This record gives sequence, C-alpha cells and structure tokens, in this order.
Amino acid sequence: MAVDLLLGLQWGDEGKGKIVDVLTKNYDIIARFQGGPNAGHTLEFDGIKHVLHTIPSGIFHKNAVNVVGNGVVIDPVIFKKELDALKQFDLDIKSKLLISRKAHLILPTHRLLDAASETAKGKAKIGSTLKGIGPTYMDKTGRNGMRIGDLELSDWKEKYRALADKHEGMINYYNVDIQYDLAELEAEFFASVEELKKLTFIDSEEYLYQAQKSGKKILAEGAQGSLLDIDFGTYPFVTSSNTTAAGACTGLGVAPNQIGKVLGIFKAYTTRVGSGPFPTELFDEDGETMGRVGNEFGATTGRPRRCGWLDLVALKYAVQVNGVTELMMMKADVLSGFDTIKICTAYNYKGKKIDHLPYSLEAENVSPIYSEVKGWKEDLTQLDKASEFPAALQGYIDFLEKELGIPIKIVSVGPDRTQTVHR
Repeated sequence: MAVDLLLGLQWGDEGKGKIVDVLTKNYDIIARFQGGPNAGHTLEFDGIKHVLHTIPSGIFHKNAVNVVGNGVVIDPVIFKKELDALKQFDLDIKSKLLISRKAHLILPTHRLLDAASETAKGKAKIGSTLKGIGPTYMDKTGRNGMRIGDLELSDWKEKYRALADKHEGMINYYNVDIQYDLAELEAEFFASVEELKKLTFIDSEEYLYQAQKSGKKILAEGAQGSLLDIDFGTYPFVTSSNTTAAGACTGLGVAPNQIGKVLGIFKAYTTRVGSGPFPTELFDEDGETMGRVGNEFGATTGRPRRCGWLDLVALKYAVQVNGVTELMMMKADVLSGFDTIKICTAYNYKGKKIDHLPYSLEAENVSPIYSEVKGWKEDLTQLDKASEFPAALQGYIDFLEKELGIPIKIVSVGPDRTQTVHR
C-alpha cells in the first residue's frame, strides 16, 4: 500500500493540522516526518481549539496509530506538556503514539545555543522560533546528536553531559548576554525524559515497511511549509529540515516509489511569520483585514503573521517540486467581503517579466504582477456543499485550477473540522 503525503505549499500555517484531522478517518497510521516543536498544528472541534507541536494530528482519532518519524526532532519538555494536555481525553497513548528510535533529541543547551546565535546576528536575524531546532539538526549532520534510542542505553547521561558541556563552550564563544540557569533547565529536562521513556519506541522504518506490506493506509504529515525547505525555500529564512515531498522519504525511511497521492495545502491568500522576503505582502487595510478576520497569529510563537495576496508564482513552484496530485484551499471564508481579489501571476524581476521563482525574492529585485478577479460578499462559514458556493468564489477556484493544472478537492470555510467542503 502506497504512502500518501500531506504538505504545506507556502510559508507554513496553511492549516495542515485541520486537514490531517479531517482525513485521519481514511487512514490507519499518521506519521510526522520532519520538524519539531517549531511547528504548531491547530485543530478545532466541539468548540475547543487544540494546538499540537510534535505529536501527529491524528491523535484524537480512536483507531489511528500516530508515528513520530526519524526526521523529527523532539524536545522532551515540550513533548511532556503536550502529553499532559491530552490526559483529559483518556487516550491510549502507549499504543496510539509511537516514536522512532532514530529521532533526535533537543537538549536545553540547544535552545540556549539558538538564542545566542540569533542574538549575535542582530538585525540580520532569521526569525528563529528559538526552540533549538537549528542547533539540533546541526548536531545531527555533525554526527554529535543524541537520539531517542540512546535513552535505552545505560550511558545516555554521560553522552548528554559531554554534549551539553560542548554546547556551553559554544555559547560562550558568541559573547552575548544570555541569562540562564542550566541546573534548573536540566532538572525539568531529566524529569521529562523519564516520562518520555514510558512511551513506545520503535524502529520506525521497519514498522512502516511491515505496515505497508500488511495493507495499512499511511498518511505522512509534514510540518512548516514548502517555502521553508532548507534546500528549496527562501534561504536563509528557512527551517532546518526538508519540508518538501522528498523529506518524507528520508524522514520516515519510505522508498520514493512507494509514495502515492501528494496532497498540497494552501491558503486562499498568503501569510508568513518572522523574517524573510514576501513579494505580495500588504501594508494596507486589505492586509490588516486578512490578519484580523483570519486570526493570523503563529500557533507556536504567537507572533502576528504578515499577510498578502495569493502568490501563484510561488505556489506553482511548490506544486512542481512536490509533485502535488491534489490541492486543498484553506480559509476561503477570510476573503469574503473583498470587492476585488488580486492574484500574483508573474514577477517583475530586475526589470524583466518572469513566471518562475528566481534565486532571490528580495524586494529590490522582485515586484508582483497581479491579475484580478471579482470578490464575493457572502458568508461561507455555514456552507457544506460546493454547489452552494457564490459564483465569484467558484470563479476564483476555476482560475486557480486552470493556472495550476491540479484539482482543488477540498475548500475550507472555517476553522472547525465540520467546516470543510469536499469537491
């Protein structure tokens, strides 16, 4: 049985958590393949909002098994807080949540290193979430990292001490004023590790291989968005892992020829958290309206998201590098009330019109070229059939499908799992 992928196609915050939650009933296993607690997947049902950071978004479904893959980095402290928040739901965490032994651990000193590095950059900072993600992936590629499987070994604390001592020397090198009490941080860390060790650790690549052989349906869940990919995103304002479809293969141990459907999620407009280029960013009343109506605040950081019109050049690029087979458009309801909706269909790049993503998206090189379509006034939040869509919304969808060459199968018209229209 092939593994289906679900990916964000913009700068994150597209609504992946909700869609995984909606689709989980069709799958036996939900597997996270990259990122860490810098992700924030928001799910809303029964009038309650839930935010997950590391735990896969299928955790609230009784029959789904959730796998944290080898490509994920785990902060035991944040992970424990997520588990504590789930206790009220009486979930069978021991059997429903499985963790790859090859997933790397975020140490307290990784977070301190992150803060020291970002502070040292000054105005050139990249907008890190300061969760220690980058330093953890650096230790992974530098072959210094600690993994979940190390916690099963008798000498794991000695390995921890050697790495933490090394990190403290690196923090001192930055020569910035970072105030911290490592003993206090370590006490919380070690207590959280003991809770983590009560969970089920697996050799995830073997587990998923056997699941495929037995006909289990698997959905691989990405974090962040394609434009934050370490290789294909807007570098250096990116995350530290591969957020695109290829990352699912390395982050789970799934062979490329075993990938089935690639489900791409995008917002009806564009948002970005933190620093980095954003060609269609709005600084006017339209941008303010998108942010206010869309409640655009980062699920992990709480930072306000920058808002702008849909960037079709960037979206086409993400569709291309991921091999997307189906699209899902989120937050269509936020655009209700605009007389005219703009869509960036090309760039003016250094005085020349182009329709592909160039090497540099910095404002001095790029300005958007817009097409316009008619907006709609109707409230979409109570709709449950595509046949009820206003003509202008249907026109917007038709325009996007023609430009992208990929069908839009789902349109989200509100935050709740029930506010989801299948086409």
